[in-house]
Amino acid sequence: MSTDLSALRRLNHDRITAPGVEPAAWMVVLHGIYGSGRNWASIARRFVRARPEWGCVLVDLRNHGSSMGFLPPHTVEACANDVLQLVRAEGIDARALLGHSFGGKVALEYAWHAAIVPDAPHLEQIWVVDSTPALGTPTGTAWRMLRVLRDRPGPFPNREAGIAAVEAEGYARPVAQWMSTNLVPDEAGGLRWRLDADVMEELLRSFFAVDAWDSIDHPPPGCEIHVVKAHDSSVIDPNVQAHIEAAGLATGRVHMHEVEGGHWLNADNPDALQRLLGAYVPLA
Repeated sequence: MSTDLSALRRLNHDRITAPGVEPAAWMVVLHGIYGSGRNWASIARRFVRARPEWGCVLVDLRNHGSSMGFLPPHTVEACANDVLQLVRAEGIDARALLGHSFGGKVALEYAWHAAIVPDAPHLEQIWVVDSTPALGTPTGTAWRMLRVLRDRPGPFPNREAGIAAVEAEGYARPVAQWMSTNLVPDEAGGLRWRLDADVMEELLRSFFAVDAWDSIDHPPPGCEIHVVKAHDSSVIDPNVQAHIEAAGLATGRVHMHEVEGGHWLNADNPDALQRLLGAYVPLA
């Protein structure tokens, strides 16, 4: 791992704080594949209003949002290193990480990278929101979205045409509308996807190939892990849930929560997430 921070490209990020308050600690928020930090802005604003001693850092992971131009390899490990370099370079006292879906596995990978770097902030909590530590097979709705990027690249005359292109591949309108936040102007005045399909595929293949159970079975010293399962989602299957619950019994530092809603809990059930964060995030 390079220590020459000045030579490294830095992730785009936004800091969210309560008005007029200097936070004592920070929660770094990591979005899912095809997403961006702003997907979690509403959750972050509500959290810091309720807990003003905390601030949130909304990160755009590599080659998402405004964090473009990162070079290969495009892996979960590379994403975790990017985040670690960001918090070190910016002097962010990142005592908590929250990762959704793809970002959840990045958060688990980050935990052990941070544990062995002497000047990394001490991590007290990891929140893994509807993400699995397990190995997997490249399937599912995120994997199928690659076909949209490849077969329907644009340009589109307007955002509605881009939404229609996603719907044509069988996605519900709310998902298509969310995906359309990745449309950007091209030189001819139309709209195109800012996401590179090959990069997204490489990241997804890495996600399915990474076994992150070590962070669940042996949490870093002084760190608690909270896994949040969306009731209407199949991402965390019964075997994975049982393994997580067993790790909780064995370590006393892994906690399983299940709440109503689908995979995108930040949109489906933000109130439940707020209740969990309010109940379990420690005083800073």
